[in-house]
This record gives sequence, C-alpha cells and structure tokens, in this order.
Amino acid sequence: MSRISYLLILFISIRGIAYGQVGHPADSLKSDSIRLKLAQDQHPTEDVSGQYDFGDLTRFILNHGRPAKPGHNRSGITVVPNVAANPTIGGQLGIKAVAGKRLGNDPKTLFSTAATSASITTKGIIYFYVNHNLFTPGNKYNFQGNLVAAKTVTPDFGYGIGRPIKGGTAADSVLANPAHKGHAIHSHYYNIREKIYKNVAKNLFLGAGLSFEIRDHIDVGDTAANATPSSVYNIRHGFPQDHYLANGFLFNLEYITRDNPNRAYKGIFFDFGIRVNQTWIGSTKNSVQLTSDFKKYFSLSPTHPQFVLALWNWGSYLVSGDIPYLELPGTARDGTYRSGRGYTAQYFKGTQFNDTEAELRFPLLSNQFISGVVFGNLQSGNDEHGTKLFQQFQPGYGAGFRVLFNKATRTNLALDYAWGRFGNKGFFLNLNESF
Repeated sequence: MSRISYLLILFISIRGIAYGQVGHPADSLKSDSIRLKLAQDQHPTEDVSGQYDFGDLTRFILNHGRPAKPGHNRSGITVVPNVAANPTIGGQLGIKAVAGKRLGNDPKTLFSTAATSASITTKGIIYFYVNHNLFTPGNKYNFQGNLVAAKTVTPDFGYGIGRPIKGGTAADSVLANPAHKGHAIHSHYYNIREKIYKNVAKNLFLGAGLSFEIRDHIDVGDTAANATPSSVYNIRHGFPQDHYLANGFLFNLEYITRDNPNRAYKGIFFDFGIRVNQTWIGSTKNSVQLTSDFKKYFSLSPTHPQFVLALWNWGSYLVSGDIPYLELPGTARDGTYRSGRGYTAQYFKGTQFNDTEAELRFPLLSNQFISGVVFGNLQSGNDEHGTKLFQQFQPGYGAGFRVLFNKATRTNLALDYAWGRFGNKGFFLNLNESF
C-alpha cells in the first residue's frame, strides 16, 4: 500500500469513528464558520519550532523521513473529503473546500475566509452550503454570511430539561416525553444570513444583519396530529405542522481579547445578541430572543501555557412571542453546535436555556502532538409544566485526546468520550476545541 493511500485511509477512518451531537450533518454551517477563522487572533510571535503536528507527520511519511523542502508555501485553498458517521445521520460522504486570505497590506488585518461543502448520507440527508467571513483592511468592517440548502433529519426527545412530569393532560405528557423516546423529524431547510460588523473601539465590534430561515416538507410521521412533542407544540403555539419561516433582524455586540479562536491560552470572548423575528418580513410569528456567549481562559503555567482552564457559559432566552419548535434553544444549539457533550443535539430544549461548561487542557507529549482534556457541563431549561430556568440541571462529563493538526493555527483534532443521563453516552469528534 502506498504512503498516500495509507494517509487517506487513516484520515477517513479517524473521521468515521465518532458520533454525538448533530442537529444537521456533521459539518454544520455555524460550526465551520467558527472553526474556519484560521487563527485570526493568534500571536505572531509564538514559537512553534518545538511542536510537532499532523503536517509534520504527513511530510515525514511522504518524504521518506526527509525534511520538507525549504521555502515551501501551502495553498490558500484546501479541498478535503467530508466523511463522517453517527446514529443521527448514518454514513456521510461529500467534499468540502475552504479558502483563506488576508485582504490588503496591513499585517494586523484578520484573515478572511470562505467555505463550501456538499454531502449526502445513508439516511437520505443532503446538505449544501457556502459561507464567508470577510475582514476589510485594518478590520474596519467584518462581513459574515451564509447560504444553506438541505434535506435533513432532526432527532426529537421532547420539550424541557427532563424533569419528571406530575399530573397534567395526555398532551402534556407527550410534549414532555418522560420516556425520552426519539422521534425523527424530516424536513427541507433553507437559510440566508448576512451580518455587518463595525470595529468601534479596541477589541469591540457592533453588528447588525438579517436571517431568513425557511423549513418546509416537515414530516414527523404523526397521523394523529398530537402524538409527538413537535405536533403538540405546534398546535399550542399556532404553527403549521408542515412548514414555517423564522425571519428576523440580528443585532450583536462582541468583545474579544482571547489570543486564538481555535485554541485559546488566555483572554475573553463575549458576544451578546438580540434577534427580532417579524411577520412583516415573512416570519410565521413575531418574537424577540436574547443570546449570550461568554468564554474565559486561564493559562495555569507561565512556562507551559498549554495548561489551560477554560470556562464557558452560553444561553438563549425568549423575551416575547413564539418561535418554531426546531428553532428552540437547547443542547448543542449554540453557534458552534458543541455544547452539552454527552447528549445528542436538542436532547433538552426550552424557550429559556443555559449551559455552563469547564474544561482542563494539558499536553501529554513535550512536542504538543498529543494532549488530553477532562470536562463537565450543566444544562438547564424551562418547560411547559412549571419548571423554571435554573430549577433543574442535567450533567454531562467526559475526557478526551487532542492531536495537533496545524501548529501554526493551533488547530486540534478533538476526540472525546462523554456520558450523560438517561443512557446517553458516545464519542464526539470535532476539529478544534468545543469552546
């Protein structure tokens, strides 16, 4: 077997062993949009000469142990197979292309990126997207946008945080789903989103934009119209059973001091957002939502900054109106689809939802090629039979390994095993850290 064939099989095998939180196919748009920033905030003075990454291993194998040719530059465009497997989507096969470039001549300008992908799965999911994250010279403006067209399957385990229901009607029990029976929701999904950010002060950005989310051909396999959680929710809140539109205005404030978006050693990331859905621009219902995303990183060693304690709190809160069932905040519904390891996507959900996580990160080899993590999380949400936010918590915990994929951008291949309640457990595979 040739060395190239060996590397390709190794790459595909690693990507295909894990499963976990998936609301969309494994290469979800928001997750890629975050991970493809390619070290926008990295320290240019960081010395990585003593580190060893997957690129070093690849060159060692392909060059028969000889060092890479001096002056070799990597292309700004990367094309890779998009292969994955998990119980939600089945087996996935596709192709993905990403590109990165610094616009203008100012070295402080952050990298601009773009990506596109097309994939199909054994469970009939088809997913296509193209997105961009462009910084004008000097970071005066930042344009973020995406286009998605997909045929999806979304798992549904009921509404709420898993608190036992006492009393209530038969519909209440269906909605809460105390047996945690999974229901597959098939649908067609389209999203068009564009936001413009302006740098208004050091590390501070203000942004505004529009998002159009359209879902039709929704099928939950419910012939009785009230036998699944989503059917009951739609009847109670006045949504059609087979389609909806969630069209709204986006307003965001961001403050960033973290030293790297892929794997931070220190600093803060904070984002506060307001989403206002309006019927006069086509939304099925009016609503107002608030979101908050706070991350803090502590380097625990001045000589080995890779020893890090990372903290994360993410929340989404409905202020007024109604939002569609599949747009409810919940497990892995943060911007990167990474929260609540130990549970599948949207296992818990409510109109008010909060997730708090902590992770300890530490190198296992002196050349940083292999690292380890231990982590835990607590999710809380409301429901429609009286449970309030922060009244009930559901834990998740686990451990994992990190393989240094690109030392220049601090990109890791993350392999975690996590446990939750109600029999939930499994592997979770990602590119870059969960937060």
